[in-house]
Parts: sequence; structure tokens; C-alpha cells
Amino acid sequence: MKKVLTFLVVAAVILIGILIAGPLYVIDEGEQAVIVQMGRLVRVVTDAGLHIKAPFIDDVVRYPKRIMAWDGEAKSMPTREKQYIWVDVTARWRISDLQKFYESITTVDGAYQKLAEVIDSEVRTVIAENYLRETVRNSNIILERTDLLDSLGIGDSLAAEQIPDLIQSEGSKEPIIRGRRQLAEEILTRSRRMVPEYGIELIDVVTRQIRYNDELTQSVYARMIKERNQIAQAFRSEGEGKKAEWLGRMENERRSIFSDAYEKAETIRGTADAEAARIYAEAYNQDRDFFDFWRAVESYRSTLPKFDKTLTTDMEYFRYLYSPR
Repeated sequence: MKKVLTFLVVAAVILIGILIAGPLYVIDEGEQAVIVQMGRLVRVVTDAGLHIKAPFIDDVVRYPKRIMAWDGEAKSMPTREKQYIWVDVTARWRISDLQKFYESITTVDGAYQKLAEVIDSEVRTVIAENYLRETVRNSNIILERTDLLDSLGIGDSLAAEQIPDLIQSEGSKEPIIRGRRQLAEEILTRSRRMVPEYGIELIDVVTRQIRYNDELTQSVYARMIKERNQIAQAFRSEGEGKKAEWLGRMENERRSIFSDAYEKAETIRGTADAEAARIYAEAYNQDRDFFDFWRAVESYRSTLPKFDKTLTTDMEYFRYLYSPR
């Protein structure tokens, strides 16, 4: 009886130990796991649900099955023309082959480090192979579009081909061949070739931010100020030309109006003088002597007050003033 009781106690202890060790485990949605025995991978579990393992022997190492994000740190890199820029890149990835992943990297933190090594290296290589304009622009639309200026109603007198020349500086006039988006695709393609051996699938690589370093920033600001001053000067010149054109038109119109008015005034004046002459002639013909007398009196009124002294009145001019008639 005592042996049976001892056996039951031992069996109960073993059963409790087995239950504590957990022969059952659950894989959640979005998870996957590897079963490891003494550090050796024995199988991969990718299906969610309840699973069985050997107690005390099997260890379950869980990994995310979802898509994860890798955020790199902004790093200073030289372009092809040795202009240094800060490049900040992000990527999305997931574990595609769990066995390779466990055997080569083992941990998710290790995967982040490996991605940083691979992606940063490829980003630096691609940036160094391309000019600055290729890294910051996606297309040549800035060289081609003038409809914005047209919509603002400016630049009417400038030739269409002159506007892009005014807007672009010497460096930005060069057309891009590939562009920022294609460079990101090239970085993704190069990085993808490196990561499959680690059981990683790289979904995309995106250039989150590109900014100039301090020295280049000042140079860019100076260039932008120069460009805008050139544009402003071009429009000022255009405005001055328009002003001169309208002032010329106004002066021509003013002269034309004055000329027409002068012509009409002279016509009216000539007509009036002719009419006055006709009336005077008719009046003269009615009484010539009275007309001569009247003209002499009008002359006396205008000239005599100006004489300081009169030495003689014995002259034809004063005939009406002293004549007995």
C-alpha cells in the first residue's frame, strides 16, 4: 500500500511538472515560430493555432509574420559632383524564410542591424554615382511648364522659351535622366539581391528626406535669391517696356486729340473771322466817314493815356480831335 501511494505521488509530481513545462503552445495570428532543441532548429511553425511540443526539450522562438518597418538614420553622403547631402531612408520588410532567418540572423534586432548595413551601403553607392539634381528631382517638369506664369497673367511679352531660362539657375537647367524615384527603385533592387540569404523579403525602400548640409544650404539659398532677383528684374523690365509702350500710345493719342481740336478751333475761328469781316465790310460800306471817325476815337482811347506829353496836335492823326468839323 505504501509503495502504491509513493508511486501515485511520483506520478502526480511528474504530471504537474509536465503541465508546468507546457506541452501545448499557441501561435497567434501574425506570428510564426521555430522549434529549437538544444540550440538546433527542428521545425518551423507558420500556421496559427494550438500546437504540441516536447516538454523540457523543445523551445518555441516566436517571430512576427507581419510587415515591419525599418527606419534608418539620416547620414551625410557625397553626390557625384562631391556635394554632401543628408539622406534619410525608410524601408518595409518581412521574414520570408524563417529557417534561413533563424540560422543566419536569429533575432529581429539582428535583422534591423543587417538591413541598416545593406541599405545604407547601397544608398551611399547610388547617391555617389549620380548628380545632385538626380537625387532631389523626379522629373523635368520645372523646365517645361510655363502655364503657371500664364495663369498669373505675367510674362506675356516674354517669349515662351525665355521663361524657363529666367527661372532656372545654371545648375538646375540640366535635365534629369533618372530622377529621385528611379534612384529609390535602384536602391531597392540592389538591396533585394543581398537580403534573401538572410530569409528576409524587402518590400520597398523609400527616400523619406533629402536635405542639404549647412554649407550647401547657404549656397542654395544664395542661388535661389539670385534666381528670384533675375525673375523679378525680368518682370520689372517687362513692366517698364509695357509702361513705355502705353505712355507712347497715350502721348500719340494726346497729340492726335490736340491736333484735331486745334484743327476744329482754327476752322471755327476762320469762319468767325470771315463772318466778322463780312459784317465789318457791310458796316463800312454804309458810312465810310463815320467808320473812320469811330476807328480814330477807339485809337485815341488806347493811345492817349500813354502819352506823357504832346508837343503838337498839328498832324493827321489828331484831325478828329481838333478839327472844326
